[in-house]
Amino acid sequence: MKYLSNEQLEELKQFDTPTVANALETFGLKARTEGFTSPEIRAIFCDMERLCGYAVTAKVSARSPKTAAQEELVWQYYQAVRDCPSPISVIEDLDEEPIGSFWGEVQATIHLALGCKGVVTSGGVRDLDEVKAMGFGYLARCVLVSHAYIHMEEQGTAVKVGTLEVKPGDLIHADKHGAIIIPSEVAHLTADACRAMMRAERPVLDGCRSVAAGTLDVGQLRAWHGEMERLRRER
Repeated sequence: MKYLSNEQLEELKQFDTPTVANALETFGLKARTEGFTSPEIRAIFCDMERLCGYAVTAKVSARSPKTAAQEELVWQYYQAVRDCPSPISVIEDLDEEPIGSFWGEVQATIHLALGCKGVVTSGGVRDLDEVKAMGFGYLARCVLVSHAYIHMEEQGTAVKVGTLEVKPGDLIHADKHGAIIIPSEVAHLTADACRAMMRAERPVLDGCRSVAAGTLDVGQLRAWHGEMERLRRER
């Protein structure tokens, strides 16, 4: 697998995730309804740092104690995080209703030490003040009080977080809006596509901002919008 360089990942972090979503639409690789998180997965910290990196995956449950066989899984998972360049944790909670959090001050501290700056999970998170202070990113389904019987049941497998299906090594871009997968075949082209999308919006944005509130002529707006669509097509 060919990874983007740290410089390329930092370049992608200059753009918010909706801009990345707009850019990816221009490649026509999948339906516009696929490849990103649903509303049930939300940023817990609205001022979180943008994330861009590669998925390290696991599945967890908290309804019953772990078995001896499951004991080793978390260590294998930690090694996978350590071995991955620019890792982002992506964890599926197998419980129908999350009851125990894998995530808190201890896990966030461990993951930062392993080089991981955030998680996307269909489970819950806790220790919000401590984790926010250390700059670790939480995108999660809910906030929880307890860790209950939390344990790993799988690691290094495909997972489903809300409606988003993620495989180990998928390139993830995430911010306060949610998370999206950047397909590997266009990863090296996405930053330029983001810039092109931002340029395409200028006719509408600059035009509307140039007139006084309540004075916009719809005919002029139609022209600006047409220019935006033309620029998008020419990307």
